[in-house]
Amino acid sequence: QVQLVESGGGAVQAGGSLRLSCAASGRTFRSYTMGWFRQNPGKERDFVATISSSGRTTYYADSVKGRFAISRINARNTVYLQMNGLKPEDTAVYYCAAGPSLYIDHISASGADYDYWGQGTQVTVSS
Repeated sequence: QVQLVESGGGAVQAGGSLRLSCAASGRTFRSYTMGWFRQNPGKERDFVATISSSGRTTYYADSVKGRFAISRINARNTVYLQMNGLKPEDTAVYYCAAGPSLYIDHISASGADYDYWGQGTQVTVSS
């Protein structure tokens, strides 16, 4: 069982930056593939970024590539999402998720591959 707690959300103006953190419980954090997703009311949950259990491999949605960076520190049981150049369309509730690492450097953009989800943190970007 893994519990995930996100933090770092808030309200910023367009062009600003935020860093989201996701703290995980348990001693098996280093064995999980981690991901960030976002969702607005009435819309589907969208993939944002994913990182392999070792941190060596990352993958991003086209909409955030070059602006967002995912990272992790396994010794701290924490995954981060650095968000720069924020746009109003980045406004959403952001969720981190943990899923089993199926093979070396496994990553996934599919929410179905993740077993554990945090409660979410709101990010609001004004124009």
